[in-house]
Amino acid sequence: MKSNFEDDLKKEQYLGEYLDTIYSDVFKDFKIERKLDSISQNNGIDLIISKDELKFNIDEKAQLDYLNLDLPTFAFEISYIKDNLQKLGWLYDKSKITDKYFLITGIFLNDEHDIKKGFKSCKIISVDRAKLILFLKSRGLNFEKILEINHSIRNGTQEKNIFISELDSRLEGKMYYSKNNKAEMPINLVLYLDFLLKTKIAKKVH
Repeated sequence: MKSNFEDDLKKEQYLGEYLDTIYSDVFKDFKIERKLDSISQNNGIDLIISKDELKFNIDEKAQLDYLNLDLPTFAFEISYIKDNLQKLGWLYDKSKITDKYFLITGIFLNDEHDIKKGFKSCKIISVDRAKLILFLKSRGLNFEKILEINHSIRNGTQEKNIFISELDSRLEGKMYYSKNNKAEMPINLVLYLDFLLKTKIAKKVH
């Protein structure tokens, strides 16, 4: 199985340049600083958006595996495998100091076969990380429960869509185990974007 890490980095670079043109219009009264250094990246910071006393550390999460599609859901990483060891995914990783995730969805290219020719459109939804974790806890999905479910999945036979009793799988979300189609074999919490918006965990940016 081949990791798409290097290809994704190139895609992220092209997308970042496009997103910066959107941010300069949407956040006219704010200072926008894109962070490319390894320390910021490891801390879960792609952007810092600030104004007066307000400051937000932003982690951009883009559906780059699904270009020219508009999916109703987004995957939040719970765990993954690296060097044959299980690692904690970015949602609950305490080393990350992310305040908000910018979910970049519905990414359409000018030429669907060549990302270098630029982007036609995309959607940006801001998710408050603390609100999301608190909401999940209110549903019985605290960190310990999430780890318990993750452990059960890793040691079980189920893969792909895995339904959990705490969430309505048709309208809210479910777990997803990419056991055989991704090198990192991530386990993700897949949530519906409309659900995140209705609960005010998220709001539209663009």
